[in-house]
Formats: sequence, structure tokens, C-alpha cells
Amino acid sequence: MSIRNLCNIALASLVLALSGCKGGVLDPKGQIGVDEKYLIIVATVLMLIVVIPVIAMTIYFAWKYRDGRDQEIYAPKWAHSTKIEAVVWTIPIIIVAILGVITWQSTQQLDPYKPLEGKGKHLTVEVVSLNWKWLFIYPEQGIATVNELVFPANVPVQYKITSESTMNSFFIPQLGSQIYSMAGMETKLHLIADEPGTFKGFSANYSGAGFTGMKFDAIATATEADFDAWVNKVKNTGSALTKQSYVELAKPSEYDPVKYYASVDKDMFHSIVMKYMQAHGSHAAMQHAMPEHSAHKKHSEDEE
Repeated sequence: MSIRNLCNIALASLVLALSGCKGGVLDPKGQIGVDEKYLIIVATVLMLIVVIPVIAMTIYFAWKYRDGRDQEIYAPKWAHSTKIEAVVWTIPIIIVAILGVITWQSTQQLDPYKPLEGKGKHLTVEVVSLNWKWLFIYPEQGIATVNELVFPANVPVQYKITSESTMNSFFIPQLGSQIYSMAGMETKLHLIADEPGTFKGFSANYSGAGFTGMKFDAIATATEADFDAWVNKVKNTGSALTKQSYVELAKPSEYDPVKYYASVDKDMFHSIVMKYMQAHGSHAAMQHAMPEHSAHKKHSEDEE
């Protein structure tokens, strides 16, 4: 096979590999996603400073000292080179130090709990992962949806995230960070879309038989007026999400269609987060009362 054919195959493979980046973390549509892409590229380039020379030298030495090359110097007693030791230790130490500084800075800047500064007022969306679907509650608008997330472009969104039961991971690759949803806990995430469009969201953590169907569309409207129009549409077409209807919604199901709820019971998200805490509190109260009951019973028996 000629060198030209090998080059063509390598180029075709590279194009094919890069074509898979569309719609993923390497095709960001929000500021957080852009910052994370830059971090990935910088870290990869720094690591390649070591990886590429090692690969090249491995091939070179295998070729240079292959069987039959009798003219090469044979030094069986060679054991140490200060120059080589200096190179193989100094370069990795420098790279690790640079990566350490970058990681520290990016950890502070890209903290998912940190509101996006200079972007204006945040829209709040409460996210609940169910088996196997996503519930999005808009407390300020008084509506909720299943498997459809809508927000205006260029408006920061604060996500408050929890789970009904199994741990999942809330992830919109083109917008940025993923974060876990856990029962009895509230995690937070702040994202923004820099342009209108429809972005794919899903759970990045295996959670059972219906895991593959835990997907949703994250839709960034062109203007806030378009978002308001969508809110009015939900209010005019959806049903009510009460605590009773939530119990039915929370039952395991797969590949659920988009659903709209025109109203939501007050503090629905808070009650979902706290339901295990309340159950634990009731159990603890019972346990606390039991010793008193036992003591009273024993006292009665002694009197008898």
C-alpha cells in the first residue's frame, strides 16, 4: 500500500471521527460549554506534548535497533544518563504544574453552583428525575412539563435538581456541565444558551431498564416573548399537577411523550426533596417514643 493511500485513509478517519463531534461537548452553544471545550483542548494538547514524542521514539528505536542492524553501538553495561533523567522528570513536572494551575482556576470559574455573573436575572427551573423520564417545574410561571425543557436564549437558567428515587445525571452536552440528581438532596447547576436552537439532553448515569429513554429536548427560544408565548400555550393546554397526579406520574414508565401541566401544587419540588426526610423524622419520633412507652409499661407491671 502506497504512502498516499495511507494518508488518504488517515484523513478520512480523522474527518469521520470529527463528524461525530456535532451536537456534543465539542460543539458548544453556551458560555459554560465554550469554557469547558477550551479546558478539554488545553489539557489534551499539554498531555500530547509527552504522548507524541514517546510514540515517535518508540517507533524510531524499534526501527533503529531492529534485528540485523549490526552496525549500531551495543552497550550492555550502560545504566544511567543525567541528561535523560533531567528530561524525563522535568517536562512532566512542568506539565503537571501547569495542569494543576489550570484545574484550580477552572474549578472556581466553572463551579456549577455559582450563578453566571453579568448575564442578568436567572430563570429558575426545578428538575426531577423519575423512572424513566424528566419532570421540569417552573415555579415562577406556575407550570410543569415532562421531557421538554424550554427557556429563552441569552438568559441564564438556574437548575435545582433532585430525584424521585434512583440517582441520575442531568446533562445537556452543548450547554455545559452535567450534575447528579439524588433522592432527598438538591443539587444546582447554572447554564446559558448563547443562541436559539434545540439541544439534546439526557441522563448520563445508568438507572435501570428504561435508562435509554431518559431523553429530552432543551429548546432555547429566540426571544423572551417566544418563551412567554410557550408558557401561555402550556397554561391553555395542560392539566393540573397535584400531589395525587404526581404519584401516578412517578410510577416507572419508558419512552414517555411530552406532557404539559398548566398548574402545579405549591412547594411540589420541596415536598419531593423532603419526603424521605419527613419519613425519617416520623420514624425517629416513633423510636424516641418507644422507650418511654416501654418504661411506662414496666412501671405498671411492677405496681401490679
